[in-house]
Amino acid sequence: MPSQCIQPKEQRLEKSQIDNQESIPTIDLSNFCDLNVEKSIREAATKWGCFQIINHGIPNEVLEDLKDAAHRYQVLEYQKWAKPLAKKLLEVLLKGLNVNEIDESLEPLLMGTMNINMNYYPPCPNPSITMGARRHCDGSCITLLFKDDMEGLYILGTKGDNWIHVNSIKGALAVNIGDLLQIISNDQYKSIEHCVAVESSRA
Repeated sequence: MPSQCIQPKEQRLEKSQIDNQESIPTIDLSNFCDLNVEKSIREAATKWGCFQIINHGIPNEVLEDLKDAAHRYQVLEYQKWAKPLAKKLLEVLLKGLNVNEIDESLEPLLMGTMNINMNYYPPCPNPSITMGARRHCDGSCITLLFKDDMEGLYILGTKGDNWIHVNSIKGALAVNIGDLLQIISNDQYKSIEHCVAVESSRA
């Protein structure tokens, strides 16, 4: 394994750090305007900085096609669905800060540039000493993450030294709170540190 891929011991994800007793919430958005749904989104952003959403309005076939589209660089269809969803989530979160309407002039700042990143993690001969993605927080307001059935995503737990596995749920999206939203919210919402572990047998 190339030396630049080997993580310092203190940066590795040890099995003893993984907390199987905790899990992030999964929120059903089929009734997005329900006040309890809005409350659940804000509570998850406050406590965890990460949650999964189902029945979010993006068709499963669009998500499935996204994996194939990554190889063809055709991702405009996903952008068409993801941007209004991200805006709606942001509106709910800002409402929790007593911001009832996003000023049009500030919308580009809050929404940022719509980037779609495709991450591929090949099988690794020794996954215990490396990572697919090092521990980091996102700089944006929010990140929508569609993950396949590779079970490598972990977020930093509420105890500060434990890591929680983000289970794959078919058709679900993970939502990560980023640094910008933590700053805007004066630390009410939590920018979540996360990482991706690799596997030895599959990508």
